[in-house]
Amino acid sequence: MIDETAVAALAALAHADRLSAFRMLVRAGPNGMPSGEIATRLAIAPTRMSFHLAALERSGLVRSWRDGRRIRYAAHFDAMRGLLAFLTEDCCEGHPEICGITADPCGCDEEQNNAKSQQVRAFVPAGEERR
Repeated sequence: MIDETAVAALAALAHADRLSAFRMLVRAGPNGMPSGEIATRLAIAPTRMSFHLAALERSGLVRSWRDGRRIRYAAHFDAMRGLLAFLTEDCCEGHPEICGITADPCGCDEEQNNAKSQQVRAFVPAGEERR
């Protein structure tokens, strides 16, 4: 990850509403959730939530796809792991285990991550394009 990419991701997370939405999407997993549900749970107006989700998507931390008449959003776990790796690559003189930083912040091994990624692909209707 280059500095500019990290700065864009961190800037997107530097707003309380966006940080809350991103954390909610991380908890939701690879299937994500509809934007309206995110707005309702966070008690944010849908138009304002759309603005925040667009900022997260531009940063690369979130992806979206059409699910019928709704837009679903999900955390982009590879981007999140990349940001965490970037932030910790020089931790404790190259020994991140000293800091207690896990190599897999999602608690999933690579096989589980791949399986979840395939599940997400199954959610994208044929002929629809993932953003």
